[in-house]
Amino acid sequence: MQKATEKLCEICPRKCRVIRSQSRGFCNENEQIAIAKVMEHFTWEEPCLSTEKGVLAIFFSGCNLKCDYCQNHEISRGGVGKIYSVDEFVKLVEEKQDKHSAIDLITPTHFSQPLQLAFEKIDKRVPVIWNTNSYETTKNIQNVSKFVDIFLPDFKYASNKLGQKFSACPDYFSQALPAICEMCRQKKDLFAEENGQKILKQGVIIRHLVLPGHVQNSLDVLDQIAENFPSRMVSIMSQFTPNGKSLLDRKISPAEYKLVLHHLDKLGIQNGYVQSFESADACFVPEF
Repeated sequence: MQKATEKLCEICPRKCRVIRSQSRGFCNENEQIAIAKVMEHFTWEEPCLSTEKGVLAIFFSGCNLKCDYCQNHEISRGGVGKIYSVDEFVKLVEEKQDKHSAIDLITPTHFSQPLQLAFEKIDKRVPVIWNTNSYETTKNIQNVSKFVDIFLPDFKYASNKLGQKFSACPDYFSQALPAICEMCRQKKDLFAEENGQKILKQGVIIRHLVLPGHVQNSLDVLDQIAENFPSRMVSIMSQFTPNGKSLLDRKISPAEYKLVLHHLDKLGIQNGYVQSFESADACFVPEF
């Protein structure tokens, strides 16, 4: 019989309704925080986040998507890494945060509840980044907004069909759009200037990774951004790197990327970042 204090997991739109203390849901993780890698002075995020110090990048194990082209597939399938209690996570952050421009929580959604408990104890002195695939519920975004300063959502697809094809997710677009809307509602963009550089202290940057052979998806995503988030920062990424496990077995071409950037310009979206085409290289994939 289920104990009254044990909750069925409904953190993300999967709503697996498992008891995480006893079994694993789609994310393949239990209730305790599992961290695959901690990278200090990580400078591969957008310049207004990383600065010269770099962020404290915390890569969590597991994921609520199953993207077949995932660059971090060694950890995203779950069951790897070091287990941290809430107090151990608090100690990790408090010991390292002052050396960095921000605390970068990478794919943290399935650990939202213990992370909330941890940040209730943390003397937070730098911004916290919620680096998410956007397959989120609006309720969870509201909950984590209590300690998150910056949302860094990836807007992967403007089509539920593509979400099913590549990420085993039949309702990605239907869930991601309202989730990003809620992120924007929760956090206005606030900047500060440090050493002559403009630094984002609170707000939202919407990312999109261009996929080979799927330029139309990128154009559709940009249309959605222009319609729903016209004033928000956008980050267009060219870094797709084949992982040998997907039908997407090549990098994007210069022509594909030019089409996406042309549409970006056509829509008048000028606030944000465009990744250099040369970024499509394996050196941009962390080793775990």
